[in-house]
Amino acid sequence: MDAQKVTLRKMTPSEYGTATEHREAETTRELGKFMSQELARERTRQGTAQFLPDGLDTAGHHLVVAENGSGETVGNAWIGPDPRQAAGTTSSAWLYDINVYAPFRRRGYGSAILEAAEELVEPRCTGKL
Repeated sequence: MDAQKVTLRKMTPSEYGTATEHREAETTRELGKFMSQELARERTRQGTAQFLPDGLDTAGHHLVVAENGSGETVGNAWIGPDPRQAAGTTSSAWLYDINVYAPFRRRGYGSAILEAAEELVEPRCTGKL
């Protein structure tokens, strides 16, 4: 199989809404294994509010969709500052979420999204900015 390549672009507000709904549903489902669904939903929403206080325009965060060479949207990712580092530290990045849409899975797009994400944040993480 040939290596896939993708281009990342900022999510539109509609894409951000859909991605947030998906991420929160998945997080709630996972947390619901350990607590009530109501508490899991509340904790998930608190996490979104904490890490993305300005939503799509939260400084330092990249909320992107991945498009293949044909222009098809194959997945998305959320990349931002490492939550374990002090505010303003830019020596590393954190992959908060990554998705490859079902029709494109098992075709190398996950690796392609990761590679493009690394290229996106590489200048910040090596001090080149």
